[in-house]
Amino acid sequence: MISRLLIALALTASLAAATRAAEIPLDERRSGLDFAGNDSRQMQADDTSNPAFLWVREGEALWAKTDGVKQSCASCHNDAATTMKGVSARYPAYSEAKQRPVDLAGQVNICRETRQDAKPFAHESREMLALTAYIGLQSRGMPTAPPDDARLEPFRRNGEQLFNARVGQLNFSCANCHNDNWGKRLASAPIPQGHANGYPLYRLEWQSLGSLQRRFRNCMSGVRATAFAYGAPEWVDLELYLAWRARGMPVETPAVRP
Repeated sequence: MISRLLIALALTASLAAATRAAEIPLDERRSGLDFAGNDSRQMQADDTSNPAFLWVREGEALWAKTDGVKQSCASCHNDAATTMKGVSARYPAYSEAKQRPVDLAGQVNICRETRQDAKPFAHESREMLALTAYIGLQSRGMPTAPPDDARLEPFRRNGEQLFNARVGQLNFSCANCHNDNWGKRLASAPIPQGHANGYPLYRLEWQSLGSLQRRFRNCMSGVRATAFAYGAPEWVDLELYLAWRARGMPVETPAVRP
């Protein structure tokens, strides 16, 4: 499906231009929800209809779980509704332990290894998605606010370069779709601006909750490019750039998309 849509876009005249559009002005940014149909909007608006809440409730249980770990998340952080409010809106953030930025999933695993004496969760595992969705929910409605930390700047710049780099057999960049052609269509599907303020999110195409890195890998497959592995530093740098690009936009976790 994605491949056919990308090939359709490759045939449009709009991508024949040598220059790329400038970054989207802050006052023109639009959530991916604005490009979704009414069914998806209604599903996201109603927590009892949003399938992502199956994972959120599992995450809530994991937050308090003591079996198999030295101490639970709640042992250190108490009530997530208070202590985690605004946390996911500030990730990726600089990690002293890693000497580079980590995303929220990376921080979860740092805590598991150093505080809980537990094995890290696998990337894209149900446990990781559940816990990050639960933590992310606590920031819902708050503005995306990447840290003002000079140590992050070289990584953010690398993420911006990745966003604008043409890759794969179709020779596309993220910017080709999400800066240059947003609001147009890939076959019948509207092209959103590509903001990452709702992850992890439930995608109807997947019939599952998924991370932002899963979406990156889908796009790389669509343009016939070799994707980085889950957890690769390049993905985190790209996440950091997208957080900066979406600064001020409200967190929608866990969002619903087509």
